[in-house]
Amino acid sequence: MPTAGSGKLTAQQEAGSKMARRLRHDKQRTRPAGRAAALLLCAIPWLQPHAAQAQIGSARYSSIVVDQATGRVMEQANADALRYPASLTKLMTLYLTFEALRDHRITLTQAVPVSAHAASMEPTKLGLVPGSRFTVGDAILGIVTKSANDAACALGELLGGDEDRFSQMMTLRARALGMTQSTFRNASGLPDRQQMTTARDLALLAHRLISDFPDDYHYFSEPVFYFHGRAIPNHDRMLVDYEGADGLKTGYTQAAGHNLVTSAQRGGVRLIGVVLGAQSNPERDAHMASLLDTGFEQLGVPVTPHASHFHFPSLMASAEAATVHPAVRFVRAAGEHGRALHRRMVHLALHRPLTGEAVQPHLLTAHAVATCAARGHRHGCGFATREKRST
Repeated sequence: MPTAGSGKLTAQQEAGSKMARRLRHDKQRTRPAGRAAALLLCAIPWLQPHAAQAQIGSARYSSIVVDQATGRVMEQANADALRYPASLTKLMTLYLTFEALRDHRITLTQAVPVSAHAASMEPTKLGLVPGSRFTVGDAILGIVTKSANDAACALGELLGGDEDRFSQMMTLRARALGMTQSTFRNASGLPDRQQMTTARDLALLAHRLISDFPDDYHYFSEPVFYFHGRAIPNHDRMLVDYEGADGLKTGYTQAAGHNLVTSAQRGGVRLIGVVLGAQSNPERDAHMASLLDTGFEQLGVPVTPHASHFHFPSLMASAEAATVHPAVRFVRAAGEHGRALHRRMVHLALHRPLTGEAVQPHLLTAHAVATCAARGHRHGCGFATREKRST
């Protein structure tokens, strides 16, 4: 039945279809470095992307950065390779929830019954008790902040009758949105070999969440959720550590690695970034920050030294270095142009894919740990003990 807002919805659907077409057909490769950049890369051997002892990502690594307004792909690596979404699955659960709220099929204050199946979900979780009830609003906040698997399952059961049927609804809606490579098997993202997606599909989903539900997007930036007397902080450190970041979602399972979808806005420009398969949360966040920085720079948005907590030029520093590397002296002498070129070279060294992998420059492990410590990561990039829970 048509609604009063059906015209607006049609416009949103048309915009989303254009975005899907652009993402689907834009298979451009990461821009090659210019002649001067190539010369500098040759002149500084340790900036070359050789296989190294410390590396970002693995064979399961994928990433993409997209301009929200135009759908232009700014950067991509393995963007169409199938990956496990982990808790990024919950973005689809939330999309269907926001649709149900918009269509008045549910309300924020509506009670969500907790089944034994939902309560049995593995952590992370709110600890919901079978037979209890909580509200749709609390379910949304529990999913966004704590990535609660029990809340996601209970919400899926409310919307679909049972989780299996809801996962079918998720897949059908994903395909309708243009997410042609995504298949969902549960509401939470807990491991299932058949539950797959791509970085490109997730970028499209983030785009649709932002454009289709502008009045609900604020949930993704909630810093804390109060539930039964507990203060539950948001898992997403990008909200604190990266200027302009205002959502969306983290994810982790052992098979998937450390995943992240982030949207950030600066200077009137909004970018969406997806990083899949990182080896640790600090590595994932630092890589996302670098990708977003590069995207903003390409669109003419200044990236100042204080705009981000993650500065890859700090790779120049080492706790063991007694003297300044000649490359540092060259970059300093070259002034602002040299510094911009250096940032690009570090970006290439960190993100240029080699046989499906993106690697750090050729640094000793001790150097890499010191570098990550300089960025404020206590445990270093890729060296922290993996979490034992899915998030």
